[in-house]
Amino acid sequence: MASLDFEAEKVAFRTYYQDNAALFEQGKEAFLTLLRSLLGDAGRNAASFSGRIKDCDESLKKFTRKYQGALEKSATPYEIKDHITDLIGLRLVCLYEDDVDPTGTLIRDQFDVIDVTNKTAQIEGTENEFGYKGLHLDLRLNPIRAVMPEYRQFAPLRFELQIRTIVQDSWSTLDHKIKYKKSIPPALKRRINTLAALFELADREFKQIRDETQSEIEKAVAEAVGDAAGGAEVEGVAGEDVERGQYAPLDAFRLLRIAHHFFPEVEFEPRKIDGFTADIVDREPAISRGKFNHYLRSTIGLVRRYKADFLAEGKGETFNAFTEMRHCLYAANPEIFSGMLTNVARESFDAWVAQKGSEPAEIAALPAAPRGRPRRR
Repeated sequence: MASLDFEAEKVAFRTYYQDNAALFEQGKEAFLTLLRSLLGDAGRNAASFSGRIKDCDESLKKFTRKYQGALEKSATPYEIKDHITDLIGLRLVCLYEDDVDPTGTLIRDQFDVIDVTNKTAQIEGTENEFGYKGLHLDLRLNPIRAVMPEYRQFAPLRFELQIRTIVQDSWSTLDHKIKYKKSIPPALKRRINTLAALFELADREFKQIRDETQSEIEKAVAEAVGDAAGGAEVEGVAGEDVERGQYAPLDAFRLLRIAHHFFPEVEFEPRKIDGFTADIVDREPAISRGKFNHYLRSTIGLVRRYKADFLAEGKGETFNAFTEMRHCLYAANPEIFSGMLTNVARESFDAWVAQKGSEPAEIAALPAAPRGRPRRR
């Protein structure tokens, strides 16, 4: 029962903590699982989820520091447990700065919200302060979930959820390691503010890199598609033609556009596309988008016939899109691209071509694409 006797309330809180330690741990895991499910269903990715149960003594210190004085000054009876909102503390780390607010909105819609602290808004509302940014939500189960059998035992529990970015999380971890922040000289405070500003800048730059990368992908898709149908390389083309269309230098974004054309059902991993492109350009530095497309279009029928025999004869279990493209490049220009196949793969392909490569066969169907006429100057 609430009182103004701190010693009695401290004993009561310790008893409450010990009696419910297992429930706190179970509640933490249940809330984390629920959060993962909610974000997964909404198609939102998080870099990580984590949780902890606040130490009993740390909880008492927090109460003494933040609440005891005001409550006793106003003669307001209290129970310590009612003021430790982060006894169960969860953390959700997002990849980018603009993920934080939408994620917070999604979660607020699914829980009973007790309080919201937007530390990002607090910091950004000042002219010369930098530091920890993030969104803190004090939550508990909403009335619908609170009566469900799997959640009923956790209905009395509340928890604090911190939503922040990877960069914000890193800054918070480091910031907590800085001792005597209130007593250090102004020059050191200035250096801390400078460091905090750099972290804030890093968050913005990562977001900008993501946005501009997506813009490059969209530009590659929007480029004239005449070259995607194949066409002879044209000598002496310069100026703006070299910067777009089939004469544009091959990069990962343009290669991805062509790869999606030939393999529309494949979800390519960006890192693999990046490395594959670098390998090609390293072997043929002047290769253009159009030439790469021509290499694939002129040999993919042959390679797909080989692939069918390769799998039918049990020579291997898989023959993925990257393997097809490597064989296409080798078939189109063996002098340059022989190193993209292992010795065994190259010998197997060469032997098959010598035996069956010239036999009439129905070429594997390719996605239709408009053919463009190369422009000359």
